[in-house]
Amino acid sequence: MAFALLANRRLVLRPNLFIMLLTALALSSFVISLHSQFFVGSVYRGVRLLAFVTCLWLLTPWWGRRDLVLLRAHRVAMWAILGLVLAGAAIAPGKAFAFEGRLSGTLWPVPPTQVAHYAAVLFGTSAILWMCRVISGRHALAAVAVSFIALIGTHTRTALLGAGIGVALASASLFLGHARVRRVSVSTVMGVIAATAVFAPQIVSWLSRGQTVEDAAQLTGRTKVWSDVFATPRPTMEALFGSGLSNKSFDGLAIDSNWVASYVDQGWFGVVLQAAMLLLLLAMVATHVRGPRRAVALFLVVYGVISSITETGIGDASPYILDLVVAASLLSSRPTEPSR
Repeated sequence: MAFALLANRRLVLRPNLFIMLLTALALSSFVISLHSQFFVGSVYRGVRLLAFVTCLWLLTPWWGRRDLVLLRAHRVAMWAILGLVLAGAAIAPGKAFAFEGRLSGTLWPVPPTQVAHYAAVLFGTSAILWMCRVISGRHALAAVAVSFIALIGTHTRTALLGAGIGVALASASLFLGHARVRRVSVSTVMGVIAATAVFAPQIVSWLSRGQTVEDAAQLTGRTKVWSDVFATPRPTMEALFGSGLSNKSFDGLAIDSNWVASYVDQGWFGVVLQAAMLLLLLAMVATHVRGPRRAVALFLVVYGVISSITETGIGDASPYILDLVVAASLLSSRPTEPSR
């Protein structure tokens, strides 16, 4: 917040529909949290979300700039986090892989799912920017190599699936206008087919993570918790507006779904607002001119939609909502340069 105020001393704000929807979500979440039975924790999360959104408002003058300043800052943060994670794995590999053999942060505690998220975002944006000739081949190769190693080390299937589908759709949006995209797409498809044929047992083992077919079908037990949430009766007002921001758990078990957790915390009102935010971004992607800005934004939105199925974050201050903010900034019209 302090750095945002220093950068935007004149408090110049550029309102748009996305940030207004996010503000409505933050305000409603805070008001609901005031009536939560877990008052202290819920209000703390509500205040944190309001501060987060306020900081985003202060950064709106930089939305839409041609130098992609917010995207570059976002990627620098991904680099720093993954650098710390891999450094910790090199120093203390036993501790780094202590969580069921999945890579996590040790120098700075980061759970495997978050490491996978950062790796997937860095991987996808680097591949797209290189195909659009925005970053150099050496830069892209280093980013893709580091992020792919980290992503595989986390054993996180949702992040891998989201990154793969996101890059595929972003590449499709560039297919007709970029020869490099066409060449890379064909080469990638052939490489995936060959790798699947040669390393099929290893791929199946990695995807299964030692789980049974029943565990995989239940998304590692997530569907049981989701069923319990919707089977529990709730007062009408609580079903509509939720019970306040929480730690995204139900009866002591992690919910691990943005939409189910949002229903618990923010009710159907919060679910509708978040869906409206995503639909707005997809509409902006559909109407934006073809190019790297549109492709990267499409990747971030698609990744966010896929990850929201088994991860939480769009309804709270989190890296997931920050990804969507970066996407919205890429799709915004060019602003007047802020005064220095």
